[in-house]
Amino acid sequence: MEYRLLGGSGLKVSALSFGAGTFGGGQEFFNAWGATDNVAEAQRIVDICIEAGVNLFDTADVYSVGRSEEVLGKALGAKRNKVLISTKTTFRFGEGPNDVGSSRYHLRRQLEGSLKRLGTDYVDIYHMHGFDALTPVEEVQDTLNEFVREGKVRYIAASNFSGWHLMKSLAVADRYGWTRFVAHQVYYSLVGRDYEWELMPLGLDQKVGALVWSPLGWGRLTGKIRRGQPLPEVSRLHKTAEMGPQVADEYLYTGVDALDAVAKETGKTVPQVALNWLLQRPTVSSVIVGARNEEQLKANLGAVGWNLAAEQMARLDAASAVTPVYPYWHQRQFRERNPLPV
Repeated sequence: MEYRLLGGSGLKVSALSFGAGTFGGGQEFFNAWGATDNVAEAQRIVDICIEAGVNLFDTADVYSVGRSEEVLGKALGAKRNKVLISTKTTFRFGEGPNDVGSSRYHLRRQLEGSLKRLGTDYVDIYHMHGFDALTPVEEVQDTLNEFVREGKVRYIAASNFSGWHLMKSLAVADRYGWTRFVAHQVYYSLVGRDYEWELMPLGLDQKVGALVWSPLGWGRLTGKIRRGQPLPEVSRLHKTAEMGPQVADEYLYTGVDALDAVAKETGKTVPQVALNWLLQRPTVSSVIVGARNEEQLKANLGAVGWNLAAEQMARLDAASAVTPVYPYWHQRQFRERNPLPV
């Protein structure tokens, strides 16, 4: 396993990390990902990850309404101090008017709840799961800084922020000398490259590492979706396609055709090639993989320990290229002063 620094911090994370969204079940949305509700089964998955060198496990308070954190905490058990735990908050967790957002009130309640469910006294990486436009950024960053000073959180991070959300948060932290975000958990895949337009250059400039979620394009790059063939019987897309990023059929098939060709050349699977492509992109600190079962997990872990050739990367880039929205298409006409991230 390769280990990379998380943004501008001194923390090293495994190039592949495990997403525990499949732990817990109990809700239709998360059951579509997978439903590992048995602690013994979760322990086996955790052990496979650790044996492969994975040191980062990601979850969130809202995953199966806290059940994911509970199962992950029990599955880790005495191994907790050998690994890193990332969890997230901000989304609604309860029916009250203050049971949502990034206010000091909600963050305090949610962190204490996460610590209890995980069975730990600290979280290694604490994410704001989304931007809260109603709470002052100063209140959010001050609260997170308090968590770090208290030892309950080691590092802080954002998730699903736009460029100005992230930059304003960083600027406020810098203004007051508070702990700053070192990571940004983002959607990024071979068929979802919007991250490259603004957030990637920002990550490079501000030393914010990317933790990539849904790296297989919301279940579209599993190798089971092919031109002219029906959707496989077992696919989360049956239940979640309309909830996630939309991908035009022809664009998807063109990308899958390119992945197929490279997979044949390398002797790897389509998902392994798609994951390896991400691992070679700028700012990427770790790619979060999930799994319905041990077989799928072991296959995903095979995405490390080798690299695609430059020519293969270029072909995949070309097959998945899209014209960005304004002002990014205009900026790319001025490459002399706006070079693409390298």
